[in-house]
Amino acid sequence: QVQLVESGGGLVQAGGSLRLSCAASVPSFSSYGMGWFRQAPGKEREFVGAISRSGDRQDYADSVKGRFTNSRDNGKKTVYLRMNSLQPEDTAVYYCAASQALRGVVPGRSPNYNYWGQGTQVTVSS
Repeated sequence: QVQLVESGGGLVQAGGSLRLSCAASVPSFSSYGMGWFRQAPGKEREFVGAISRSGDRQDYADSVKGRFTNSRDNGKKTVYLRMNSLQPEDTAVYYCAASQALRGVVPGRSPNYNYWGQGTQVTVSS
């Protein structure tokens, strides 16, 4: 059973930064591409970013490109999302997700991932 546990969410003022973490309990973490999604109240879950198995390739939604950065530490079985220049429209529950993926391939933008975390709330005040 794969478990993903997000942490690092909270309340921050506009222009501030947060770093989310997602810790995985899985024997072969390095065989999974990882993604981040978010869901604001009344809206559908949307893609934020994704990172390949080794971390050498990444993808970002246009709305966060240049502000958010994915990284991962396979030794710690953890993926991170650094979020800078946060804006009120970034307010949402953020989810990490794991997808079995080929080496060098970034998981896709649709939510067809194998495993999901429970989410962590990020609130940005204006």
